[in-house]
Amino acid sequence: MSTLLSPEQWQHYERDGYLKLGKVLSDDALATLQQRINDIMLGKADIDYGRFLMQLDSPDGQYNNAGAQSKGFKGATLAYRKIQDLEHDPEFMVYMQRPLFREICACIYGQGTPVAAFRAMFMNKPAHQGTLLPWHQDRWSYLDRDPLITIWTALDPATVANGCVEVIPGSHKRGLLNSKHVSGFLTEEQAVEASSSEESMYLELQAGEVVLLHNWLLHRSDTNSTDIARRAFSVCYMDARTKSSQDENYTLIFEDDKSENYA
Repeated sequence: MSTLLSPEQWQHYERDGYLKLGKVLSDDALATLQQRINDIMLGKADIDYGRFLMQLDSPDGQYNNAGAQSKGFKGATLAYRKIQDLEHDPEFMVYMQRPLFREICACIYGQGTPVAAFRAMFMNKPAHQGTLLPWHQDRWSYLDRDPLITIWTALDPATVANGCVEVIPGSHKRGLLNSKHVSGFLTEEQAVEASSSEESMYLELQAGEVVLLHNWLLHRSDTNSTDIARRAFSVCYMDARTKSSQDENYTLIFEDDKSENYA
């Protein structure tokens, strides 16, 4: 039984496919994560950069022109689009293990189910830059079961002007729309149909606020036309018993078991 979220909140999530959780990060905790991610981008963090997938932002806003998604440092710059595998960073791992997130995972996957991070990543739209993210659902065809939830934390104010997430409420109930795509992106025809037949809304958030997202909820985001970066930390939590045809190992986040990884 959920104690930190009310039945009404769960009803909202089940109906719309998202739920704003309010400001989860205190000002001090927010400042710690903001500084930490800047240090990682600038090469100042005491980490093994070879463990982290890092991608530079697109120079022209087009998704296909973003930098290569590969392990390793790409140079000291605040213009990264994505930094993944942040479960290997102690500051971000502590945040990922908060009791609220543990309870959400238990409600979604079942009490006692081991939970791993499918991906824990920094998503960034630098000032007057950013990459347009097309309509898609978060799912991956090489997994034997679909991860169901993402917890998305705003590290800066997320607004329409700087490229906040845009969603179609209730669209998760339509099931998988393009199961042939390896990571759930819609075809151009599907995107036009989805966005014209249903009303979308923008998930504007203050820095430190968090939103729970169903992974099948249709969503997209635009480029950033402001002087303020739109930084965010996004964690997809999954059943740790999930198997990948790519033979990847995933770090355990919640469980009494002392083992660290599930294949």
